[in-house]
Amino acid sequence: MRQYLEYNYEGPGFELFGPGHLAALAIVAGACTFLIWGWKNPSDTAKRNARLFLLGVFFLVESSWHGWNLWNDAWTIQRHLPLHSCSISAWCSIYILMTRSYRVYEIIFFIGTAGAIQTVLTPDAGAYGLPHFRAIQTLAAHGLIIITMVYMTAIEGYRPTWKSLGKTMLLVNIYLVVVTSINVMLGSNYMYTLRKPATASLLDHMGPWPWYILTGELVALAMFALLYLPIALLGRKAHALGAEA
Repeated sequence: MRQYLEYNYEGPGFELFGPGHLAALAIVAGACTFLIWGWKNPSDTAKRNARLFLLGVFFLVESSWHGWNLWNDAWTIQRHLPLHSCSISAWCSIYILMTRSYRVYEIIFFIGTAGAIQTVLTPDAGAYGLPHFRAIQTLAAHGLIIITMVYMTAIEGYRPTWKSLGKTMLLVNIYLVVVTSINVMLGSNYMYTLRKPATASLLDHMGPWPWYILTGELVALAMFALLYLPIALLGRKAHALGAEA
């Protein structure tokens, strides 16, 4: 068992869409399906308990990640500050569960869900194959972002708007300027604004620096629009039914 906590792991690497990966995807999909279609009219107490449960798991997953790196003398300011989009989304999801802030939700709904879906489908676990801690932590952290956004939308009744999408794109561009300045000062590469990641990624198909940043924004906008489409269609349907009544 100890080998699955080792930093210098020598076991098999992560198997994309292998049995363990498919099982993790099934857990996330099952939780989201239950929240959308299976949990009808929960009480305020039940919703509070659900938020507390998600909070507890989130804190465990995020704190264990930093603790594991500190234990192995691997934590650095250049790599482990919560400045990547999914790291920010994880901590913002915790804040949303604690405060039920709509202003934060309407932004993280797009940024967090889009980034987390991409990561659970193609995890950046590298040499750490399941059931190594690193692979489990990666899948759990990003799966929790998706589940939290589905929970807030399906159970708490929150809804983003087209204006939310515009706010998100504006904040993304402001943040890119801020994080690039931080990267220059620290010698880091958060959000990959200075260079592409060393491992293979979607950015490899988006052109050279700095053009892949612009291409990435267009891809992000398309993904945000796709995420909003079901909500827009459901809202239109509800409006039509109301008019008929």
